[in-house]
Amino acid sequence: MANDRIILSKERFALTIDRLCYQLIEEFDDFSQTCLVGIQPRGILLAERLYRRLLDQMEIAPFPLGKLDITFYRDDFRRRDKPMEASVTEMDFLVEGKNVVLVDDVLYTGRTIQAAMTALNHYGRPKGVELLALVDRRFNREVPIQPTFVGVEVDALDRAYVRVEWAETHGEDRVLLFPDKKDAEQSA
Repeated sequence: MANDRIILSKERFALTIDRLCYQLIEEFDDFSQTCLVGIQPRGILLAERLYRRLLDQMEIAPFPLGKLDITFYRDDFRRRDKPMEASVTEMDFLVEGKNVVLVDDVLYTGRTIQAAMTALNHYGRPKGVELLALVDRRFNREVPIQPTFVGVEVDALDRAYVRVEWAETHGEDRVLLFPDKKDAEQSA
């Protein structure tokens, strides 16, 4: 669509995933005390991609990977026009004493991460929690949350909308910027 702008092309997308994996390895070594937790629904594809890359290409031994639903922890849960649909939480491990890497595709206001931190409390007290975001919209925070690991930073107007597209769901990996959410919905 003419109103979108490619932030990350397929080639740069792959390089960004590799760079994030190398940063994780530098920080957590063999992941023996670390787990990845993807935030439902859009952080899951990124968490799974990172996990597969770490195991298959970078020869890290299997470690815990979780999928965390935050629907009922959101501060806007009852403010929506239509009911929100919950995803399934898949966390068959406790985070007690572990390094947790929360994974989401786009960090915008920080409210999603705030909800994820609350939901994570049900799985124990982690040693530490770090945030990995493929896209960081730096100037739009409503809560004081900063990612430790970032794929790309985007400085855009408040109305602008960032969409991450995945080969598994859209046929190609890329990140797009739209002038507003309506343009993004029309191109979907």
